[in-house]
Amino acid sequence: MKTIIRVAAALAATAVLFTSAGPAHAQPEDPSTATTTTPFATPDTDNCPYASSPPPAIDLSEVPEPGESEPDPLPVPADAVGGAAFSRCGTITPDGAPPLPADISATGWVLSDLDTGAVIAAKDPHGRYRPASTIKILLALVALENLDLNTTIVATAEDADAEGSAVGIGKGGVYSNFQLMQGLVMASGNDAAHALAAQLGGTEATVEKMNTKAEELGALDTRTATPSGLDGPGMSSSAYDLALFFRTAMQNPTFAQLISTETVQFPGFPKDPTVPDDVDRPGFTLSNDNQLLYNYDGALGGKTGYTDDARQTFVGGAEKNGRRLAVTIMKGDVLPIRPWEQAARLLDYGFALPPATSVGTLVQPDSVGDVTSTRTAVPNTAAPSNSGPTSSAPSGSSERASALESSGDNAIRIGIGVIGLLVVIGLVLWARQLGRKR
Repeated sequence: MKTIIRVAAALAATAVLFTSAGPAHAQPEDPSTATTTTPFATPDTDNCPYASSPPPAIDLSEVPEPGESEPDPLPVPADAVGGAAFSRCGTITPDGAPPLPADISATGWVLSDLDTGAVIAAKDPHGRYRPASTIKILLALVALENLDLNTTIVATAEDADAEGSAVGIGKGGVYSNFQLMQGLVMASGNDAAHALAAQLGGTEATVEKMNTKAEELGALDTRTATPSGLDGPGMSSSAYDLALFFRTAMQNPTFAQLISTETVQFPGFPKDPTVPDDVDRPGFTLSNDNQLLYNYDGALGGKTGYTDDARQTFVGGAEKNGRRLAVTIMKGDVLPIRPWEQAARLLDYGFALPPATSVGTLVQPDSVGDVTSTRTAVPNTAAPSNSGPTSSAPSGSSERASALESSGDNAIRIGIGVIGLLVVIGLVLWARQLGRKR
């Protein structure tokens, strides 16, 4: 039933997308028939709409199981992780930098240096969004630390039937953990994620390990709900956190090899004796699904992601003249250009700037103790609305903390006003009662 509802929601969302955005990008056969349309605009995040929580879900993927409650939003650190500039939610660029490239539909993104950890430019870096399959980078980190890649497993029916994208694991197939990692990173296989998670203690234990690893790295916007990136209650991350994961992963030679591999032979699996007329499934050529790898000079590889709620997410990196840069994209779309093309434009922008350019930094794991000590709970009443900016909201240069504090201040003012009004009404009624008695 839940799958049917998701499909219906996806179809509805697609209909809305094509109704509202499609005509603006349509190419009429006869130029004389073209009409004036609203030009594409990058989503506005100046007023911190996603400071504490991702946008509302459009399907039932995040509804808690019966008997379970919805997790509260993660606390927002008192000081922005990575630098004071990252307390802002809009575009953050170096002083004197040229305009950003056009056609970037990503709501939040971070452009960073993989080697120095410098953040070159960003947009809503700590805005909380759903990571989709880019969270598999975090799963890969946990698996690389805890599993022997030479160990082989026999896949189960549960592995093969995992929901979502699949590399093509079959029941009874024999796979090494290295091959499962290939399926995880190159093809975003949720079946591979399930098989790896089973060895890490199961889904719940794996999620706990991933969340612990995220906190160790200083990724305080991240709460994993599933190993694969499928949406679940409380799932969130940020473009900044994805940059932390990717930089850490790229320091592991095995991960760097995995994401840069274009094609590899992947095992097949035997026929299922319980299925009439089933046949043995031969091995096949597995191709990397990251188009940046094939189309950008110097590409190092990366990771793609998509769910109905997360929209398009993307992580990718490239090297030029000995300099390695990375881009992380969240809540993007395929319009006006695909996510990997948006990443390519941001990489071009970064490579054109001087190597010392920086608006902040990706924190080192050894500084996490100082970072986590600044975390403060954000009351639900103080969380900014997800409905978007209003005329009374802070300006584009407002800090994330200011947006949260002003929301709380407004609530206090309203409460005081209501109490004052009740006192005045009470005094009037009391005076009238005295007049009647007299």
